[in-house]
Amino acid sequence: MAKQGAASSMLALALLMGTLAAIIPTGVQSIGVCYGVNGNGLPSAREVVQLYRSKGLNLMRIYFPDHNALQALSGTGIGLIMDLPTSDLATIASNPNAAATWVRDHVRAFPGVSFRYIAVGNEVAGWDTGNILPAMRNIDTALRNAGLGNIKVSTAVQSGVTQGFPPSQGSFSQGHMGPIAQYLQSTGAPLLANIYPYFSYLYNQAQININYALFTSPGTVVQDGGNAYQNLFDALVDTMYSALEKAGAWNVNIVVSESGWPSAGGVGASTWNALTYNQNLINHVRKGTPKRPRAIETYIFAMFNEDKKPGAETERHFGLFNPDKSPAYNINFWARDAQLWYRNKTSTFTYIL
Repeated sequence: MAKQGAASSMLALALLMGTLAAIIPTGVQSIGVCYGVNGNGLPSAREVVQLYRSKGLNLMRIYFPDHNALQALSGTGIGLIMDLPTSDLATIASNPNAAATWVRDHVRAFPGVSFRYIAVGNEVAGWDTGNILPAMRNIDTALRNAGLGNIKVSTAVQSGVTQGFPPSQGSFSQGHMGPIAQYLQSTGAPLLANIYPYFSYLYNQAQININYALFTSPGTVVQDGGNAYQNLFDALVDTMYSALEKAGAWNVNIVVSESGWPSAGGVGASTWNALTYNQNLINHVRKGTPKRPRAIETYIFAMFNEDKKPGAETERHFGLFNPDKSPAYNINFWARDAQLWYRNKTSTFTYIL
């Protein structure tokens, strides 16, 4: 009987482990985090990569060819968006040889890095917008010539490049975006979009309820034909999709290259609101939007609070972690795929098996 009991216990344990394996993912497949270095006392790149791995994060964005980060990422399998800084646009746009050198020095030199996308500029504005597409073409050509055509080239834009309401009426408000959208359609690359319900709420508080921005509205806020919008994130993404469609780029997907909420420093910025937004974002993006109900590759901004960032005080409080690697608040990167009981007004999550 003792042997039978042991066997039964082993079987029960195996069944339990199988259940756990079924509900707990081996990695956070749709969620990445942006890694900026504009702060004092930040950990080394190697420590940062170890932190990503310890949290099961397998996607990262960096904002320039940071060789320390690239060396630390080598062999890890962490997928990477790497920016070509806006300051380099004019040179790369006008000189194919400069593009080839850039790819040689910052991409080919790191064969162990899992590059996903090159972001040619981030939220480019003004006269620099004319350099985006030529630079994208030159980087694309340089990657193909180097045998790296699997790496897609795009640019990161903000919601201000679109106009129109409700989401089905979205179109591009900036003339340079139509040709970029059509080019992405031809290459199969996604559009990288920085989506911030926080800023939409901040500048339109009379029209936008904070619950709509935080994913906490109890029901539909905007009805757009057959599509019901319960959160602002979906509305902003689908406005971008409508703009792509009107530009003839029906097959271009959107990768959300930044999204987040500040934990201090301004209106609506608090630890609770930052936790609420980012946790709900993690839970939500696997479902997609009303217009495109499929998982959205999404990068939270940002890994660390960066005290050297310019601009409003909130800019220095978007981090999930403090420079000493302690959590700014207790985000749960696994919540989106497991069954969870969320205890109201706490950051405690308990798996229900």
